[in-house]
Amino acid sequence: MELAYIPSPSRGVLYLGPVPLRGYAFCIIIGVFVAVWLGNKRWVARGGRPGTVADIAVWAVPFGLVGGRLYHVITDYELYFSPGRDWVDAFKVWEGGLGIWGAIALGAVGAWIGARRMGVALPAYADAVAPGIAFAQAIGRWGNWFNQELYGHETTLPWALHITSSEGGRVPGYYHPTFLYESLWCVGVGLLVIWADRRFKLGHGRAFALYVAAYCAGRAWIEYMRVDDAHHILGVRLNVWTAVVVFVLAVTYLVLSARRRPGREEVVEPGALDGPAEDGTDTADGETKAEVGTKDGDGAEVDVTKAEKPEKSGKADRGDSPADSDSDTEPKAEAAGVKDTAESGKKG
Repeated sequence: MELAYIPSPSRGVLYLGPVPLRGYAFCIIIGVFVAVWLGNKRWVARGGRPGTVADIAVWAVPFGLVGGRLYHVITDYELYFSPGRDWVDAFKVWEGGLGIWGAIALGAVGAWIGARRMGVALPAYADAVAPGIAFAQAIGRWGNWFNQELYGHETTLPWALHITSSEGGRVPGYYHPTFLYESLWCVGVGLLVIWADRRFKLGHGRAFALYVAAYCAGRAWIEYMRVDDAHHILGVRLNVWTAVVVFVLAVTYLVLSARRRPGREEVVEPGALDGPAEDGTDTADGETKAEVGTKDGDGAEVDVTKAEKPEKSGKADRGDSPADSDSDTEPKAEAAGVKDTAESGKKG
């Protein structure tokens, strides 16, 4: 008798009238929103404009979905194009089957297009969204739970996943929840990138490279545990080889980038710093606090420098000094007093 286990949902779709609400799709959508939300916060903190991450994501997300599906269909083509299979099923994304390798690769192409249209550098954008992508993957993996897929060998551990479906060659039983292992690993990867980015000020795509390397390190051993059908090379699953190769590329980029371009970008989005600043600059009208006080009562601007400079220049030319000014005014005042006394005597 099993004392504890992770139950599988009886079904992965609910119907709101004729509209199907699929758990897999909801997990993907929620993951995308989390990635964009966190990426936007990090982008703004780096000096970018609010909304830029979402504008680029409009390109990156569709490209990523297509890339993820293409990778899955190409690497598991026998599921769709072998005898007795229906090739139309290749378009049924909601049934599961998105390869993260294709999603990141083609998603990067979409992000590059969006970044060029926005006039920002792709490496800086990738650094901003890297931890959000890891958290999105963590959420998306729960879509596999709804579909009762991506599990490992049989186990009697208390956190075993109870598979109840027999569709697609599944055998009901208790298995390692590799979807959960990967979800937790992705959460750790996201937290690692956030910590390392704050600690070492990663820039020029190195935060994204760290995400890729850390994810691949976990994906390799998790993939090795899975029991679903997959292509093998030299007795090792294809995705394990992919994880190893991508890991090496990511670490190589980290090392070379740190040597060639140390530090972090000072400006990630040209013109984004034209907003309100602490020095009193107000970009709404281009004035500063000092300039506001240089207007007369009618609101017309007064050029203080032009009004003061000629007067100062004139004094400098005459060689006047405060002492000279006082000596000149005293005789004038005495003469004025004598004149007033004489006039008053005449009138008296």
